[in-house]
Amino acid sequence: MSRTGTMAASSEPVAADGKPELLVLRALKLGDLLVAVPALKGIRRAFPEHRLRYAAQGWLSEALGLVGGYELLPTHGLDEPLAMDPGVVDVAINLHGSGPESQGRIEALKARRTVGHLSKHRDGPPWRPELHERERWVRLLEWHGIDADPLDVQLNMPHVPSPVPGATVLHVGAAYGSRLWPAERFAAVASALAEAGHQVVFTGGKSERERAVEVCRLAGLPGTAMLAGVLGLGEFAATVAGARLVVSADTGAAHLASAYGTPSVVLFGPAPPEIWGPPPGPHVVLTREDLRRGDTFAADPDPALLAVQVPDVMAAVRGLGVL
Repeated sequence: MSRTGTMAASSEPVAADGKPELLVLRALKLGDLLVAVPALKGIRRAFPEHRLRYAAQGWLSEALGLVGGYELLPTHGLDEPLAMDPGVVDVAINLHGSGPESQGRIEALKARRTVGHLSKHRDGPPWRPELHERERWVRLLEWHGIDADPLDVQLNMPHVPSPVPGATVLHVGAAYGSRLWPAERFAAVASALAEAGHQVVFTGGKSERERAVEVCRLAGLPGTAMLAGVLGLGEFAATVAGARLVVSADTGAAHLASAYGTPSVVLFGPAPPEIWGPPPGPHVVLTREDLRRGDTFAADPDPALLAVQVPDVMAAVRGLGVL
């Protein structure tokens, strides 16, 4: 069997439209999708004749559209079987992980060809925890004969314009308390940037709006700066793509800045930048590795994040030449 995957054999399962089915499992969040973009692009190039599906949470549909070429298969984590009958999928690719849960979901598809890490079911490269996420998935594909470039992180431009072109984006929320830089420090940065002539706006999801409102109030900025809980995912991407600067924790906002080459300052806490950090470009990472506790699910900020002070952020902004 050829490893390139570019030719369809007569025995391949096909969809109603005559195309063989390819499914990628990565039922995670926005940042996880964005660091997998180099791998997703490599897969798209290697399988031009396939119908490409990406199994993840439904709210990521707009972001997946920025990658191009994939349909979203709504999948809520690994709690339930994938919504594909056994034998329908021609190629199944596990970009979720290497544990028994994701492997089990992939194996249940009974695909003609499976791409994954080494397991009791399949041959593949061994899992290497020290690799950067972009490199991890590119290495997996290359082992299976699929070319990809770990620096190919660019996304398509959103179909909607930025509501605030040229603004400076402060994304003050995060999924876990371990990544929440203190509100008063974000406020101090916002105030200093506004005084320097930046149009500062605050972004975030609906669950992050209360925190963003607090930061906005502490910074003494008008309510018009509040975009948290207001923007759709496409509008959020457009805002980051057209921004002058992004200041964020290690979240989807930071990965969007990487994808669009927007200057960014990224504050790292429990996650190591050598695994999740931005690619080369106008991006500055701030953290204190020697203080890292590394508990992603902690309710309080990681010491590596708390060690970052307001002057550190402002110095990074100056170093990027946007102050």
